[in-house]
Amino acid sequence: MAESLPLEMLTYILSFLPLSDQKEASLVSRTWYCAAQNALREINVRYNIPVSSASLSAIKSLGLRGISCIGLINLDGSPASQQVLQSVAHYLGPHLQSLCLGGGSPTEASFVALILGCPALRILDLSGCNSLFTSGMLLAHPETAQSVQKALSGLRELNLAGLRDLSDPSFNQLSSCAPSLERLSLAYCHLTFEPGLARGFTGSQYCPAKLSFRNLLRFVKERAGRLHALDLGGTGLPPEALKALGQVAGLQLQELSLHSCRDLSTEAVTTLCRQQPGLTSLDLSGCSELTDGALLAVSRGLRHLRRLCVGKLQRLTDAGCTALGALRQLQSLDMAECCLLSGRELARALGPLHGAPPTLASLRLAYCSSLKDASVFSMIPVLGQSLRVLDLSSCVALTNQTVQAICTYLTHLSVLRLAWCKELCDWGLLGLREPSEEPTHMPQVQDSQGWGGDGVAPVTVALLSLSQGALERKLRKNLSSRSFCLQPRPELEHQDSGPKESSLQPQGPSLLVLQALQELDLTACSKLTDASLAKVLQFPQLRQLSLSLLPALTDLGLVAVARGCPSLERLALSHCGRLSDEGWAQAAGSWPRLQHLNLSSCSQLTEQTLDTIGQECKQLRVLDVAMCPRINMAAIRRFRDRLPEVTCVQSRFVGGADLTLTL
Repeated sequence: MAESLPLEMLTYILSFLPLSDQKEASLVSRTWYCAAQNALREINVRYNIPVSSASLSAIKSLGLRGISCIGLINLDGSPASQQVLQSVAHYLGPHLQSLCLGGGSPTEASFVALILGCPALRILDLSGCNSLFTSGMLLAHPETAQSVQKALSGLRELNLAGLRDLSDPSFNQLSSCAPSLERLSLAYCHLTFEPGLARGFTGSQYCPAKLSFRNLLRFVKERAGRLHALDLGGTGLPPEALKALGQVAGLQLQELSLHSCRDLSTEAVTTLCRQQPGLTSLDLSGCSELTDGALLAVSRGLRHLRRLCVGKLQRLTDAGCTALGALRQLQSLDMAECCLLSGRELARALGPLHGAPPTLASLRLAYCSSLKDASVFSMIPVLGQSLRVLDLSSCVALTNQTVQAICTYLTHLSVLRLAWCKELCDWGLLGLREPSEEPTHMPQVQDSQGWGGDGVAPVTVALLSLSQGALERKLRKNLSSRSFCLQPRPELEHQDSGPKESSLQPQGPSLLVLQALQELDLTACSKLTDASLAKVLQFPQLRQLSLSLLPALTDLGLVAVARGCPSLERLALSHCGRLSDEGWAQAAGSWPRLQHLNLSSCSQLTEQTLDTIGQECKQLRVLDVAMCPRINMAAIRRFRDRLPEVTCVQSRFVGGADLTLTL
């Protein structure tokens, strides 16, 4: 990919440069143009296409651009779906490398016709496509199977997750058409296990109408030299089956997912680690019988592990974390919902060994309710150079001090999730020390249109005196350029911005320093107000933001966020009851790239906001206005008529009573 241009810019520019128009293409360097196209293909950007007659022109356009990765939404057996599949095969098929039909209901004939038109497929997602396997006759005809095998000769990845009707014959027929398969997902398929696994599978409960572990084991033995990734999550895999799988001769798995296999034992995991030492990714989340011993076995046996998921292990304690120090190549660690973890040993385990910097890029500790500020303080500094994703959602004991530690050391973060950390307040986001007592005067924030009064949260004197150093001067400049001004009482205008007031001393940098953020979740951080949000939410690269369940968020904050975060594609503002049509009238124009918007239970919004969104947010695909009492179904129908590309509008209980939550 071209190093000088970010992905978002490449995608945006290429969407306006059709290959057929050589005059427009010549406006940029031909070399750059070709390089940008190749980059877009290589990073596997998936285009999700709604199945309707309105999508036919878009499919043709995508074909002219050489798009190689698509997903089809709302696929069924209707004539419109068959027409879309024919168009995909004709315009996209020759160069299509990744195809997702997940959750669709295509007919067997239309599926076969589509596959025959896609000879370059490398990835095929059929998860949830039960209609293809209900009859058990998919690819049963030898001539059809031979043609499909030729088309799928290069297929590397097959996703069959969630297929309730998958049987041994249908699995064998499909898998035999993919001789080069390297990655297979059977997550949440109904997998049957016969008794006597350890004695050569002599059980008598074999049923060809179901997918059996015996048949799967046969497949693994046949493909042992090529199969590198296997997902058996949610299949109920017993310990004996895992041991039998791990000891297959020649099998050298790199990725294995066993999430939600609740019967697995620590002993079985220990055996697996000895049998498959080359694993680089292992998912044991939700395997509720596992203890600290499983984590110890992983750290001793899987020295090349790069991704480890051990979330929802209720028996895991700090003692198990001490073993993580041996995983020096670990890049992603998920320990969410491990409620016994306090984090004391985690920092020691993840710290540098003999001067070597840690490699961890993603750390998820959501719902670790025992996690405290002190543990985070010792953990964050050692991760500062490498960490890009941090999830501390619902770590309810964390305070402003944790936020300021994040802003000090984790300046390269791209994803930060702090949902339901209800102790966070404006001072933490602004990087200031919280005053010990309330100030006397309470001036208010007003915008150039005269908003304020009862509709705007008050701002303390300390928050008005934020000009300390270059950072705070920048804040004032940014606020001024956004038509907001601070209007203190006259008797306060003489106050100096220096350190005379002890309550104004900086505690650390503000959230503004995290300029690499692409996702931020502040859901239910109910103490936050416009006073901080209007100042710190200025992230040009931010693509996903959640401010749901913030009762103090007003139109003032909404407009400031819109102007500070113009690249948003996903925005959640549910249960923000103080937002109004006037605020959206000013904010919507700043979000032309918005695709997913959640406004559920925003009790003040009316059909006027729907009209505004329909005019300004042309890229919108998903809208949630459920439980908005002042929006009616007629307005929703007009909205859908205006934006036919919207694939989903959640409107349950629309026009009814609001759902009240206590924060």
